[in-house]
Amino acid sequence: MSDLKPILLVEDNPKDIELTLAALERCGLANDVVVARDGAEALDYLHRRGRFASRNTVDPAVVLLDLKLPKVDGLQVLEALKGSPQMRALPVVMLTSSREECDLVRSYQLGVNAFVVKPVDFQEFFAAIRDLGMFWAVLNEPPPRIPGGP
Repeated sequence: MSDLKPILLVEDNPKDIELTLAALERCGLANDVVVARDGAEALDYLHRRGRFASRNTVDPAVVLLDLKLPKVDGLQVLEALKGSPQMRALPVVMLTSSREECDLVRSYQLGVNAFVVKPVDFQEFFAAIRDLGMFWAVLNEPPPRIPGGP
């Protein structure tokens, strides 16, 4: 098993999932990428519930979180993570098509680590995902594990 932490991609658009996975692969990241297709599935993964109850205890290096999601939206997922003492240090990047100022402001109020608007241009999208992956999975120094945390 690799010592690298996985990247959790929370995205419901199949095309964006495909592009993001291709961009992360192309930049040479060896991290596994776990895909959750809605907010409820993301929370189940992070809290090791349901079909994820037996997953390993390694938390993701970063959560790439879409804003507009079925079941539980991105802001609700963010609020749940940042409201949890065991999860609040987990880096979360809002990766969204939304350019609405209220989404940006609310995301930062809830504690998002970064807010990235998905570029429309194919090459710019690849570059943005490559840079995000390299920074959060390789360069960023995460906080130490919280004693008593999951």
